[in-house]
Amino acid sequence: MKALVRKIEQISIIDCSGDVDLYSSPQLRETLLKEMRSGVQNVLINMADVPYIDSSGIATLVEGLQLSRETKTHFGLFGLRSNARSVLELARLHKVFPLFDNEKDAVERISTIQPFGGL
Repeated sequence: MKALVRKIEQISIIDCSGDVDLYSSPQLRETLLKEMRSGVQNVLINMADVPYIDSSGIATLVEGLQLSRETKTHFGLFGLRSNARSVLELARLHKVFPLFDNEKDAVERISTIQPFGGL
């Protein structure tokens, strides 16, 4: 799994690729928490190239959501494949995370969502 950060204006986008599982979720966690603590106001995770996510990956996303409350950061996910979306729906987390269909929609709307919502 790779987690690379890029910026679009005032938005940090973390592009993930590969499976997010027990072995790779620490890398995503490190990247996500570093961005959240850096003072940026908007963080998006691009999940378009993530074919599989397990419970440890979900736990990493939940930790990011909780940190977004502390840092008052707008946080969301976009580009989820059907498998990853199904995992979030099964855990009923699709109601907690701001989810966007694509990058354009996410970039346009991330700053309008309620920051640190959810859990």
